[in-house]
Amino acid sequence: MNSTSLLSTFGEVMPQLMKGLAVTMQVTVISLVLAMILGILVCLMHISHNKVLRGIAQFFIWLIRGTPMLVQGFYVYFAIPQLVQFLSGSQFRITIMTASILTLTLNAGAYISEIFRGSIESVPKGQMEASRSLGVNYATSMRKIILPQAVRICLPSLVNQCIITLKDSTILYAIGLAEVMYQAKVYVGRTMQSFATYTWVAVVFLLITSLLMLASKALEKRMRS
Repeated sequence: MNSTSLLSTFGEVMPQLMKGLAVTMQVTVISLVLAMILGILVCLMHISHNKVLRGIAQFFIWLIRGTPMLVQGFYVYFAIPQLVQFLSGSQFRITIMTASILTLTLNAGAYISEIFRGSIESVPKGQMEASRSLGVNYATSMRKIILPQAVRICLPSLVNQCIITLKDSTILYAIGLAEVMYQAKVYVGRTMQSFATYTWVAVVFLLITSLLMLASKALEKRMRS
């Protein structure tokens, strides 16, 4: 395999990879939006004084962080429909897209919740105490005083998690999601151009992640100024 054949493959494989990339970005963006909401919710449950809520959050984090995402994807796509069908007695199916979004949301949500928790706990406790002493309730103090500071602290970690989730989405080709790796595998199966195809897949992801890291540094610099 030489540079000539690598370049000659570009025009044929890239449209197929871009088709898969569109699916990858769609699944990743939707999942990250939902994961942010889930992560904040689980984080607030984890730091709650309610033992039941705290226990549920700890169990969720333990379960997700303790199992591979590939297993989670297979469980969501294959096992849950079978369980629902058994319990309800009626046929139940979940689309590959829905299963992929749900898997990425649960996985990223668990890690994002821990990122938020660490950031919230790094904010000096005196700020919450001062706010409460002025008569501001806990929810308002958390929303207007603690969380804005926590977001500044956790921004680099959040961007890093976004990049991880983007890369982890390639795992879901195993359940049939037509993302970049799925399209690459189809192309390789047809042409046997493994080196060129997977080289271009690597280049695509390197470009995207590099842009995200540059955007993260610019945003972080702007927030500090």
